[in-house]
Parts: sequence; C-alpha cells; structure tokens
Amino acid sequence: MSGTGKSHGIGFSLAGVIVTMGIVFGDIGTSPLYVMKAVTRGSFPVEPDYILGILSCVIWTLTIQTTVKYVLITLRADNKGEGGIFSLFALLRKSKRWIYVLAIAGGSLLLADGIITPAITVVSSIEGLRMINPDIQVLPIVAIILTVLFTIQQFGTEYVGRFFGPIMFAWFLMLGVLGTLMIQEEIMVLKAFNPYYAIHLLSKYPGAIFLLGAIFLCTTGAEALYADLGHCGIKNIKVSWIYVKIMLILNYLGQGAWLLNHGHEMTETTNPFYAIMPVWFLPFGIFMATAAAIIASQALLSASYTLISEAISLNFWPKIRIKYPTLQKGQMYIASINWFLYISCMIVVLTFRESANMEAAYGLSINITMMIDTFLLLFYLSMKRVNPLLITLFLLTYLTVEGSFLYANMYKFSHGGWFPILLGGLLSIIMLAWYNGRKIANRFLRFLPLEQYLGVIKDLRNDNSIPKTSTNLVFLTKANRTSDIESKILLSILNKQPKRADHYWLIHVDILDEPRALDYQVTHIIPGILTRVDFFLGFKVEPRINAMFKQITNDMAKAGEIDLLSGYPSLRKHNILTDFKFILIDRLNFSDFDFKFKERLIMNIYLFLSRNSLSDVKALGFDASLVYIEPVSLGFEGSTTFRLNRKN
Repeated sequence: MSGTGKSHGIGFSLAGVIVTMGIVFGDIGTSPLYVMKAVTRGSFPVEPDYILGILSCVIWTLTIQTTVKYVLITLRADNKGEGGIFSLFALLRKSKRWIYVLAIAGGSLLLADGIITPAITVVSSIEGLRMINPDIQVLPIVAIILTVLFTIQQFGTEYVGRFFGPIMFAWFLMLGVLGTLMIQEEIMVLKAFNPYYAIHLLSKYPGAIFLLGAIFLCTTGAEALYADLGHCGIKNIKVSWIYVKIMLILNYLGQGAWLLNHGHEMTETTNPFYAIMPVWFLPFGIFMATAAAIIASQALLSASYTLISEAISLNFWPKIRIKYPTLQKGQMYIASINWFLYISCMIVVLTFRESANMEAAYGLSINITMMIDTFLLLFYLSMKRVNPLLITLFLLTYLTVEGSFLYANMYKFSHGGWFPILLGGLLSIIMLAWYNGRKIANRFLRFLPLEQYLGVIKDLRNDNSIPKTSTNLVFLTKANRTSDIESKILLSILNKQPKRADHYWLIHVDILDEPRALDYQVTHIIPGILTRVDFFLGFKVEPRINAMFKQITNDMAKAGEIDLLSGYPSLRKHNILTDFKFILIDRLNFSDFDFKFKERLIMNIYLFLSRNSLSDVKALGFDASLVYIEPVSLGFEGSTTFRLNRKN
C-alpha cells in the first residue's frame, strides 16, 4: 500500500506544519475542553486505579485510533493527493458499485455530527467564565459568537486564516505547559502509559465500559486528518501530529494529576481543564480556548463546504450555488449549507444549553462514520493486494475497538444522540434519492448509431428552405461513446422544428475518479459541420463549462481548426465574432410511466430536488441569453404502457 499521489495543498516546511495545525487539528485539539469533564461527570471514585485507567484509555485511544488508523494507514489511501470519505469512494466505486451507500451514510453523518462541534467547543470555552463569575450568562455570548462566525463566511476568511496556524501552535503549547506543571505535583500519572491500567479499569469497575462513550470524544476530529489531506499534505500532517499529540497527552495527564489530588472537590460546574490553570491565568486561558473553538468551528465549516462540493460532482447532491469569496485555493462558500448548519447549531445550543448535556449527545454518529471508514479501507487494502493476514488483523482490531466504542455510545441515542442521527438520516435520504433518481432517469436514455444520421445532418445544414437557428448549435450529450448520439438530441435537431446550423457541437462532461483533472478531447466527426468535445474533469473541479468551451474554441481558432468570425458578410468585414446557441434537454417529465412504489417515491423526491436546485444553465456557467431549454418526455419516443384497439 502506498500513497504516491502528489498533494495539491501546502508544501512541506516548518511554515506548512504550523499552518496545518490551524486547518486540521481544531476539532481534536479542543477535545481537552470537555473530555475529562465528561468522564468525571457525576460521582466517581477518586482512586489512582480509576484515574490512571481513564488516562490510559485516552492515551491508547489517541494511539490506536488516531495515530495508527488515520495517520499511519488511512492517510496513505490517497486519491492523487486528496483524502476524505468521498475521495476514497471515488477510488473504489468502479470495483464495488454498491459502495456508494457506505459513502453516502458516512458523508451524511460527518456533516450532521459536525453541527455539534461548534456548539460544544464554543459553549465549553465560554463556560470557563463561570470560574471568574458563577452567575454569568453563557448562552447570549455563545449565540453572538456563532452568529458572527457564520455571517462572515460569505466574505471569506483568507486574511484571518493566516493567523489560525500560529494561534493553534500557541494553543497546543499552552496545553502542554499547563499539563506539565500539574504533572509535577503528581508524577504517578505517568503510569497511565501502561495499557494495563486501561484493561484494569474496564475489568474492575462495574459499568466502566460505558465510560468509553466519553473517552471516545478525545479522538473526534481524527477524520479531519484524512479529509484535509489535499489541503495540507501527508508530511505536514504527520509531523504536526507528533507535536499535537504530545501536547494533548501532557494536558490530559495534567488534568488527571489534578483529579488525583482534588477530585473530591469536583462539583457539577467544575471543569478540570480550567481547574489546572492558575487563577491569574484564567482570563487568558479562556480567551485562548475561545479562539481555538472558533478556529475548530471555522475548519469544520470549510470541510462541510468541500464535502458538499464533492457530493455535487459525484452526483450525490443537487446542484446548488457555490461562491468563491477569495482567491485562496480551495476556499468556497455555500449559502444554503452555511445557514442550514447555523440554524441546526443554534437548535443544539438552545436545546442542550450546557456543554455537559452536549457531551451526552456527541460522538455516536462520528463513531459510526469511523466504522464506515474501516470497511472502506478494507476494500482499499484488498484492491491494493495487501497481505490477507494483515487485512484480517486490521479488520478484527478495529471492529473490536470501534465496536466497543459504539456499544458504549449507544446509550447516548436517548440523551440527544438521536439528533445528529436524525439529521444524518435526512441528508442520506436526499443523497440516495438524488443518486438513484439520476440512475432511474438514465435508464430511459436511448442511444443511436451516429453514423446513420451523418447524411441527414449534412443535408439539413445545406437546406436553405429551413430558417437557420444559429451559426453554431451546441448540445450537451450523455453519450459516453463518440459513435453514439442520444435519441432526444436527434429529436430536437430533426423533428421538433428542424434546427439548421452551419456547425453542430456535441459537448460531453466526464467526471473522473481523480480529483483535479483538467483535460479535453476534440473529435471532428464531420469536419467543419459536426464536432464533439469531451471534458475530463476531476471531482474537485468546478465545471465551468461555458468558460472552458470558450477557451477550447479560441485554441481551435488559433490552430486553424475553426473560424470564429461571423459567417455573415456584413458582420465579417467588421471582425464580428460568430454566434453560438446552446440547447439543453430537460428530461424531467415521467408522468406517463407506472413506476414501482419505491421508484416512484425516489423519482418524486428527485423531481422536487431538481425543481429547487440550480439549473444546468447556472450550474455549468452558461450565458442564459444564449441557452434554450427544451423539455422532452423522459421515455422513449412512442413508448406507452397500454395499447388501444381500433373498432371501425
């Protein structure tokens, strides 16, 4: 298994390592804010075996789950330098056609679970103010921060983003220093590196298995390591993780040391994270925690936009408007997703109100996503012909580890875990309906041998008795082979008010499994009369077909393949450019077909989504004044489900 893909993101350097901390580690880097608080919620035995057991579980969860699975194994499953669940799906979809179900479920749950991340991180950080003033109202401050955060997304974060890396570097340094100072008061906590204490905890204390649900929170955000592979590069992530992991463990050990000496002083509002800070340091510590929480939330929003953008390219999501507010590579803004996340996040804040309540709901859906990653990696390792014994060991290890976490997390379902599962389910329904609706619609596509109609097209072009529709007439075709043409396009050219043109164009867009391909191919089927252009675009490339087609025709004109000057003498002598008209076939009418219940349900959802999403004109960047939308029936010409009998 090897990851030979070249990263398209930040080059490996010290600066790249620091910037990576701001992009990748926000979620997992803010987990010390709430993990130990969640583990010690309510009454607990202030005993060395118990505290050391918890710390040992945290250390080995970070090691087995984050370091081994994601940093050492998953990061190598790259797709031309890109990572994430949809990139992995793109690598596997040809060999396992049904695997789209896993990809959709994992992607949906990632989006849904991410809604809790801004809520729990910001609320946990602001709750630190209660250490200074117990009566302070946290929710209004949280609401203001989240509102500002989601509002500024439309303007881009290019300039603010430059400070994310250094701030997170300072944040992790602060975590490590605070933890180290507290460890000196109780050096015993270093025993937690021995996995014996984790095993001893789970075997000695009744119900300790359910502590894994809270301990699991220390690894949430590990999926971001993989998702941001293309932005940061594998070397930057690996090197920065060494520093990040050391600082995280030092802080957890420091909190454990405090619990050993002061655990009996714990109250419902005590957070060990803030308890290890000197009183004079609290204001600065709270400020840094808030900054880290905002950075973690920002990273999650950027990841959500990227995830939806990839879903659109892979035909998992309806076409929606994507804006690019800055020139920074990869930065985008999707208004509908942004405000959906904002409303959902505010619902979480107003419903759960306290970070302690959010902890009970957090982690279940991300646990399921990680298990889905495990199965996708299993198929990837098999595709790479890795030793079957190693694959079996990998599968057994992570089914055991993640299965144990899932068992412990299941109790969260009734305590709020249902919320991200519900949202993930709704997102999955949208993705499944869109993906399968397109497949059902494509069943009705009928392709004919183009060669049989070349003579007709030549004669039509030269038939002056038919008014000319346009000098250049351009059709989008779904035919993968150059030798085929859709029956609907022939119907449009020859039957539905015959369309005469000097030059006919067929455009075909092929979204590839690799992320950033930008290639095209020109085929002169009838030189000077009928030309086909095939686009080969990566699934991370915005398909701006209008601008791309213009570039291609300009290149062809420079090469002498076509003439872009107007064919009308009065315009040609003034060097006026030729005219183009685009015909887009609308295939949404399926009312004449008796689908089975399941297919009709899918098609009804698909039709609703189609009518409420961007049209192909806007999605592909066409000039609306040059485009004609031609509605056609979904089915074959003359196809019906009945036969009439003539009586006379």
